[in-house]
Amino acid sequence: MATPYTDADCILAPADSTTTLAPSVPPTTTTPVQQLDFPKQPEHTTDSNEKPTPNAAATSEDEPPNGGYAWVCTFCSFMIHANTWGIGAPWGIFLDRYVSQGTFAQVGKFEYAIIGGLAIALALMVAPLANRCKRALGTRGTILLGSVITSVGIFASSAASQVWHLVLSYGVCYGLGMGMSISVVGPWFSTHRSLAIGIATAGSGFGGLGYSLLAGKLIATYGIAWTWRIMSCTMFFCNFICGLLIKDSPITKSAANNGAISSKPSSFSLRILTRPQVILILLWGFIVELGYVSLYFSLPSYATSLNLNLSQGSIVQALMSLGAGIGRPCVGWVSDRHGRINTALFMTLFCGLVSLTLWIHARSYVPLLIFAVVAGISSGTFWSTANPIVTEVVGMRESSETYSAVCLVMALPATFGEAIALQFVDESRTDNAKFLPSQVYVGCTYFIGAVALLMLRGWRVGQLQKKLALVQDPEAAGDKGEAPEKKKGYGWMKPGVLVKGVRV
Repeated sequence: MATPYTDADCILAPADSTTTLAPSVPPTTTTPVQQLDFPKQPEHTTDSNEKPTPNAAATSEDEPPNGGYAWVCTFCSFMIHANTWGIGAPWGIFLDRYVSQGTFAQVGKFEYAIIGGLAIALALMVAPLANRCKRALGTRGTILLGSVITSVGIFASSAASQVWHLVLSYGVCYGLGMGMSISVVGPWFSTHRSLAIGIATAGSGFGGLGYSLLAGKLIATYGIAWTWRIMSCTMFFCNFICGLLIKDSPITKSAANNGAISSKPSSFSLRILTRPQVILILLWGFIVELGYVSLYFSLPSYATSLNLNLSQGSIVQALMSLGAGIGRPCVGWVSDRHGRINTALFMTLFCGLVSLTLWIHARSYVPLLIFAVVAGISSGTFWSTANPIVTEVVGMRESSETYSAVCLVMALPATFGEAIALQFVDESRTDNAKFLPSQVYVGCTYFIGAVALLMLRGWRVGQLQKKLALVQDPEAAGDKGEAPEKKKGYGWMKPGVLVKGVRV
């Protein structure tokens, strides 16, 4: 399953972060635009008479550890992701087995797909509740509570005798607990933060690898019911131990003592949805999420359509999770050096390309395994880069409410993405091409998402050019300190701006 949906990352609780995202390599490149690449507050200026906020005071007095126990917390977050988001990866295997065996009468793939999507959607929507629980119970208490809820939901799925039982146990209970499995990695780092977050969220990929292989073997040996029970006990044990070990960073505690972290939840305003950069991020995420959920849950069913057995289908699903586990930290590492928007744009285009080429021509076991690894590396790029990109284009001050909007919007495609893809499957055909419309649909979602990212990149380049003009001619900025503009409107959408070679 996707982290992030995590690697979400609404569960990274950006509102509680007390340091700004810092690039691992200082922007000392050759062009002036690149030198202005990473301002700490790109969208806000502070009046000379304005008092510094407690958050600013905290960051000036404290520095993240960037090592030591920070890596223990990173590993614990890795394991928590593996045993919450990762355990959702085998849902495609359960879906295929439920359908093939006719476990529940008069229930088709559409209803099963809605159950899996509902779990993801609830995990995204519960982020505000998780933040409230964190203030009331603390980070450790919230993680332990989430572990109990997810374990109960998975265990209860073993006793489901009607489909609505699965809706409540897996769709609601598991999704609710998954959303409460918050992460604390960000405030522990100021350098290589994207890499650390990538390592933590990679747990969903490696967890999906392990649980997919485990589910395929257990279902064949002990049946579906005992598979749910064994997975539930394994998940609870691992999450409980990691929940006891994990703790907040010293800088987070210091900021809380100084009043930087408010006891009130961050507000949400519809005005942020009127900004072009936010609209483009939402469009990118919404379209790509439709394709990602479809791809993630469709592979086992596609493997069955190729006359592969359950064990082979579980291996295909496991290798896609392995690709996600490898890809997330790698994408974070590359984006720290070559620009987050640049990296996200390239990986989104790449995933659309392999969906329309490798997947369509993967008509046997080995080619499908190759596609699963490649798709796993590239398909979940949104959840690897969305949080840093949001912070970069709106600033730390509004990153929390903006990312909350992103998570809420993503709940809709997460719920219905796979159900929509299944409607494109031509069940009247008996050859390998019955999934062809769904494959084209997935590829097109990534290409459309790449177009939105390209426009976002143009907007960001335009903002950097304005800052460059302000540096070169500060007197032309006027009393408000705004950069001079030769033309009003959407000049950043010009082809020369969209493809300009800048690290963004």
